Amino acid sequence: APLLLAKDGKALALIVLPDEATPVECNAGKELKSYLDQMTGGEFSVLRLAQVPAECAQPCIYVGDSPKVRELLEKADSPAVDLDKLAYDGIVLKTVGKDLVLVGHRQRGTLYAVYTLLEDTLGVRWWTAEEQTVPKRATIELPKLNTVYAPKLISRETLYRIAFDGIFKAHLKQNCSTRTRMNGAPVIPEEFGGFDRYVFYKGRGSTFHSFYEVLPPSKYFAEHPEWYSLRDGKRTAEHGQLCLTNEEMIAQYVENTRQLLRETPDARFISVTQNDWYGNCQCEKCRAIDEANGSPSGTMITFCNKVAEALEDEFPNVTFETFAYQYTRKAPTQVKPRRNVTVKLCSIECAFLFPLEDDPANADFVRDVHEWSHVTDRLFIWNYVTTFPSYMIPHPNMRGLAPDIRFFVKNHAVGLFEQGDAFCVAGDFVRLRNWVLSHLMWNPDLDEKKLFVDFLHGYYGEEVGEIFRQYLTLIHDRAQSVKGFKLRCFSTETPFWMDLDTFNAAMELMNQATETADRLETADPVRYAGLRDKVLRERIPMDHVALLFYSHFQKEAQKAGKPFLGPKDPGAAARELTERWKKFNVETWREFTTHQQFDAYCQKLIQDCDALK
Repeated sequence: APLLLAKDGKALALIVLPDEATPVECNAGKELKSYLDQMTGGEFSVLRLAQVPAECAQPCIYVGDSPKVRELLEKADSPAVDLDKLAYDGIVLKTVGKDLVLVGHRQRGTLYAVYTLLEDTLGVRWWTAEEQTVPKRATIELPKLNTVYAPKLISRETLYRIAFDGIFKAHLKQNCSTRTRMNGAPVIPEEFGGFDRYVFYKGRGSTFHSFYEVLPPSKYFAEHPEWYSLRDGKRTAEHGQLCLTNEEMIAQYVENTRQLLRETPDARFISVTQNDWYGNCQCEKCRAIDEANGSPSGTMITFCNKVAEALEDEFPNVTFETFAYQYTRKAPTQVKPRRNVTVKLCSIECAFLFPLEDDPANADFVRDVHEWSHVTDRLFIWNYVTTFPSYMIPHPNMRGLAPDIRFFVKNHAVGLFEQGDAFCVAGDFVRLRNWVLSHLMWNPDLDEKKLFVDFLHGYYGEEVGEIFRQYLTLIHDRAQSVKGFKLRCFSTETPFWMDLDTFNAAMELMNQATETADRLETADPVRYAGLRDKVLRERIPMDHVALLFYSHFQKEAQKAGKPFLGPKDPGAAARELTERWKKFNVETWREFTTHQQFDAYCQKLIQDCDALK
């Protein structure tokens, strides 16, 4: 029979925690009660196991690991569950008679079991950090549940500005955060599972690209030029790297790293990585190792292994992470990473219009993924899902998001970092992207088409969501039809793939979405509260492109004798757009800019558009 949790707004089930519940288990019970109360209008009780009678007549939801839970799991249907061997972030949801078990891996699995019940069975949706859907269900009957699951990606993170909130990350089952606060406060609170903290390099405000953070040339180069790259017969620190075979340098690097780890005693990761440019050392010793390994990753892995080995006794729980990035992307043929070394393989050179495996332009990267998967069983991927020079333009890469995650998992990747719009809150459907990516990282086998529709219809309403679905189909179909077009994470020339007909059709859809949102919110301001603003925010990339390439599209229209659906007064439109950016708290249009630079960008956009008159 179905398990009855509530009937006609009255709570029937008890939420039962272990007598010595962990902070995460306590929070899982609190979260479950909060959402069940909201859904039913009832008042669910949270008790400790000792408070529940041995022969309790009420149905119980047992949250967390307890003797009672283990007893129930022994009675439950297969598959058998050994909680002591449950995989990292693993979850168990099982109905046993009149009771329900929600438990998981000791760090945060129980919380994820609760979220899985709320989302997959009861229909709760966490769209953004501030926006969620909690269905009203005065009566809740649960079907038989028998789920035992653990994600193959043990480290999951998207880097979107709209997803920096730690509790929102937990709701979407992201468990990592490289964006530690400057004051050292955790991004994901401990009661929500916490996260594996990186050592934070304060020099550049980064957790990566460590060489000059650990051995700054301003401090060491004058006395020890031999510690730095030999390039063209000369030691240099100007856009160079370290000489990774110099034993004195290695010793100093180890000691400086030791001090950093002592200053961050709760760190689980530290990055031992090249600077964010080329310039690797060409001395005889470095070159010999690289040539023997068929790649400069030979010296990189050899160096990282030495650092990791020298420090593992004092820091046995720390993982030393390095990059396979740019010149180190190809896997070495001889040396292998130690057991406490992870490799983060980066896709920065790739084309993203099609799935990575399907585009011949990515053949070398696909080969590198295969080769690294045989070199290490701790392969992480750093993938790029945005365009860095201009966040607020259309970026038609969504058809590759799901296949690429499956490709990484198929090649035994255990961690995935999806770098999105880290500096802007109004990029190209960033809320949709973050939501879909998060779900696919948790379970790559989910149907991405259903995920897209779920978000579009659930967050914007069915009418507007369907218009946006047509818009996304339009721009992706057009971009994929353009011969020779390669969409990269530095692409900005939208007119290369977006012709006038596509621009006009896209603007028609955006205008239709705006009119529909206005009609719906006017007719029912409670149900559709905020829908106008959502549409005005999501159409920013098209309105931005209309101004950036106004002259181009206008000339194409005149040449073809067709209409151009850009603004009639570009100067006025530019002023309206920059005011809209203020309204939605947009602080930049690209990476690593100041407020002053963004103000200058806005003023130039207005001036350029005024000149078009």
